[in-house]
Amino acid sequence: MNTLSKLALGIMGRLRPSPAKGESAVSIVLPPFAKEGGKPLYEVLAKRCSSRVFAPTALPLSLLSDLLWAADGVNRPDGGRTAPSAINAQEIDIFVALPSGAYRYIAAIHELHLIAASDLRKLTGYQDFVDEAPLDLVYVADYARMSMVPAAMRESYASVAAGAIAQNVYLFAASNDLATVLRAWIDRSAIADALGLNHDQQVLLSQTIGYPGNAR
Repeated sequence: MNTLSKLALGIMGRLRPSPAKGESAVSIVLPPFAKEGGKPLYEVLAKRCSSRVFAPTALPLSLLSDLLWAADGVNRPDGGRTAPSAINAQEIDIFVALPSGAYRYIAAIHELHLIAASDLRKLTGYQDFVDEAPLDLVYVADYARMSMVPAAMRESYASVAAGAIAQNVYLFAASNDLATVLRAWIDRSAIADALGLNHDQQVLLSQTIGYPGNAR
């Protein structure tokens, strides 16, 4: 679906997910993540960039496991994460839009849990490349976890946390020769409806990731 069609449907409130492709497993147990390897930090920083051309090839489950752990996985015995969060609220949930369904990443047990048995990829941005890229990450703030933060500051704090997670994804992508781009031009209402979010949850950003495609 092209950008103009998505914009028109979005304006009318009629942008909807597509049927799932393949089996929508209720949960996906991710394989153990790798804590070693990868390129040196300075090389990764030099390679970090945004790309908008993706191959449709699915990422292997082992690579998806490593990606999600790098994004915001548990990296300490006390439950601390790879990305910072003010007062350790851990208010950002990562939703993974795959062809087979939309899943929430449960960092504490390193699993994906099914939220919607449909293909939400085209909802995660107005750009046409999001429809066919293998996965899109959606960053959602849960303000119910931020009771210690003044209400007027919660969105700002959560946006910083989501940005830190997104940068982790950028660095992981650069280290593993993947393509990625962070996006704020999204239909937040359509995504929230498809994910069944409540009034305490807010869609902040989306990020596409996959193997680099061939520019045309």
